[in-house]
Amino acid sequence: MNVRQFSSYNSMSTAAADFVLEKMQHSGRRMLCAATGGSPTGLYSRLCARRTELPLKGLTILKLDEWYQLPMDSEGSCEAYLQEKLIRPLDIDPGNYIAFNSMATDPQQECERIGEAITIHGPIDVCILGIGLNGHLALNEPSDELVAGIHLAELAESSKLHPMISGSQFKPTHGFTLGMGDILKARTILLLVNGPHKKTIFTKLMEQKISTRMPASLLWLHPDVHCFYSEE
Repeated sequence: MNVRQFSSYNSMSTAAADFVLEKMQHSGRRMLCAATGGSPTGLYSRLCARRTELPLKGLTILKLDEWYQLPMDSEGSCEAYLQEKLIRPLDIDPGNYIAFNSMATDPQQECERIGEAITIHGPIDVCILGIGLNGHLALNEPSDELVAGIHLAELAESSKLHPMISGSQFKPTHGFTLGMGDILKARTILLLVNGPHKKTIFTKLMEQKISTRMPASLLWLHPDVHCFYSEE
């Protein structure tokens, strides 16, 4: 893991945008897996401001996860976030956007659909991640064992308090997510960590002790992970 420290969230976000643009410059088919939440927002803002530098031909964007049964147009959904921060500003064609349907009636079939789409359009070139306060990645929650593939995950109690859904009348108990096996297949991983509330879990991650009780620790097994964090 290549760990880089920045003096502020803004400087971290600018460097992250430079990093993603550099990785996405090669011609042909490319896939960007996009997380939601506060940490990548600055990155997405800068990518959209520099959209002329991002070759859109051949680019597919993959949504990392989604709250199960929270309507897609809800303010706290991952869909609403990505549409506002990335998909619409970049004018991504619907055919080049792979996204979980939160209201899917058959969760297993929905997981299989996303898996097939990744097989067709992938592999993931860059996977953008944040880290949860409990050490989760996407919605891979701390557990004695983890699911390698795409699945419907039961949310940890701490994840049910996530700021994205704190104001929602409907409180999700599960969520669609890429599995740790899918994440670790990405060619490059960019982990963004920001905010004083993340200090404790970041310090624990830096201990380099690998455990399914801290899914983010499995990133130490990947050959090309870049962790950007701000002093803030």
